[in-house]
Amino acid sequence: MDKVEKKKTGGAAPGSSAKAIKPGNGNSGAIQILIAEDHTVVRDGLVAIIRQEQDLVVIGDTGDGRQAVELWKKHRPDVTLMDLRMPGLDGVNAIYQIRAVDPNARIIVLTTYDGDEDIYRGMRAGAKSYLLKDVRREELFSCIREVHAGKTYIPPAIAAKLAERMPGEALTPREHEVLQLLAEGKPNKIIASDLCITEVTVKSHVKSLFRKLNVLSRTEALAVASRKGLLHR
Repeated sequence: MDKVEKKKTGGAAPGSSAKAIKPGNGNSGAIQILIAEDHTVVRDGLVAIIRQEQDLVVIGDTGDGRQAVELWKKHRPDVTLMDLRMPGLDGVNAIYQIRAVDPNARIIVLTTYDGDEDIYRGMRAGAKSYLLKDVRREELFSCIREVHAGKTYIPPAIAAKLAERMPGEALTPREHEVLQLLAEGKPNKIIASDLCITEVTVKSHVKSLFRKLNVLSRTEALAVASRKGLLHR
């Protein structure tokens, strides 16, 4: 029996829910962590460094958003590390689905995206922290422990971007559609046809976009929208 158990905990296959517990490290009361990250190398790296901490243990990992929700429901981890861009279901919607089951679920967004809109959407969905993947391991561990303790952990650079985004007037769903079509280089006439609205209405939406983004031209609007993460799909 002992031999079997050691074999099971020796290493989780990509996307599996196998526990990653170091035998004999006395971590029966460790913080249980679920990792949702679609890049295998990054996910394996996270599992490896977390294993080095006596009070942290990975109880599941996956590269798919929908499976992340299912694994969360199965294991009910203490803390979840969630990427934003994943196949099946993106991180923001995965957070919404998890928190629909448990509003107190403790989730940390861990991503490469630092656009204002990405940060805003992640935090609005209910994440307790927002970290970039170049975070130092010591800060990652500290964040996990803080979030597990029920606190919100926002690095200064992320807090500054969030503060910049929050007071701004949000774009409407239609304005997002117009913005995306502008990014594709389409003129007002084609945008009107694509959205089944008049050119006058398109011009009104563009004017509203310029005001909300505080810009004076389409080129500037697209540059600002890209910086803020508004063009991610």
